[in-house]
Amino acid sequence: MPVPGVRLSAGAGRGGSGLVCCGPAAAPPRARLRLRLRLSRGGGLARSGEGELGVCLICRGLCWGPCTPRPPRNRRLSPQVAVRACFLGFAFGCGLLLSFGGASWQHFGWYLCSLSFFHYSEYLVTAIINPQSLSLDSFLLNHSLEYKLAAMSSWVEFTIEKLFFPELKQLRWLSCLGLAMVLVGETLRKVAMLTAGSNFNHIVQNEKSESHQLVTSGVYAWFRHPSYVGWFYWSIGTQVILCNPICIVGYTLASWRFFRERIEEEEVTLIHFFGEDYLLYKKQVSTGLPFIQGVKVEP
Repeated sequence: MPVPGVRLSAGAGRGGSGLVCCGPAAAPPRARLRLRLRLSRGGGLARSGEGELGVCLICRGLCWGPCTPRPPRNRRLSPQVAVRACFLGFAFGCGLLLSFGGASWQHFGWYLCSLSFFHYSEYLVTAIINPQSLSLDSFLLNHSLEYKLAAMSSWVEFTIEKLFFPELKQLRWLSCLGLAMVLVGETLRKVAMLTAGSNFNHIVQNEKSESHQLVTSGVYAWFRHPSYVGWFYWSIGTQVILCNPICIVGYTLASWRFFRERIEEEEVTLIHFFGEDYLLYKKQVSTGLPFIQGVKVEP
């Protein structure tokens, strides 16, 4: 007979060998019978030749046999994480080879290194500052359909222009400018994530937890949304590296629109969470993005 609040599971073997608590399965029939009898007689602990019914100090419930913790949820993601990490590492290695292999594809190598490092470091920094929110989505590889289309469009433009206008891809000074934008943007975003700590999340939160705090120090004293500022200039910088004139304009407009909507959505929840404290902070510090003021609050 299942008992509310008690989760039991059993493995093979006598004496409760290999039994694991914290599982959704029910105990063996004889265990359920003994549990029902004991509970009906006022509770207590029961012993038998097949196992031991005791109090689990891990899940604070009753268990049949020795209790062992279930592996953390993130450990079950390790194969998928390994595949994505290996893929990004391979892409980064290919980028390094192109960067030092010859001038013809050197700039694309810089781009490939920048792109793969960005996605890998998103997962790594999230694992450091907020492991509770860690998931496969932390790589941001499946950010959105628009993000994937934007990436593929930049590859198509680079290939076509390299075939028909090869001189356009030899503007080294422009690619160096793009690389500087990427490095500054990447650094700013990661510093912002580390400064925010557990308050940072890739998903806008609708409910305030007890650990949420309004961060106004460090890079947050320069911009209200430094991680978005870093990502904005990083994304444009990747196209400057590739000398993609069409995608430079397209990325600028698309990123600006995305972050304008994202900031307005996020600031609604921040005002709800922190009230006057955030309104005062909003008056004192800009968003850091051009022509984006954030959500408008009527007096």
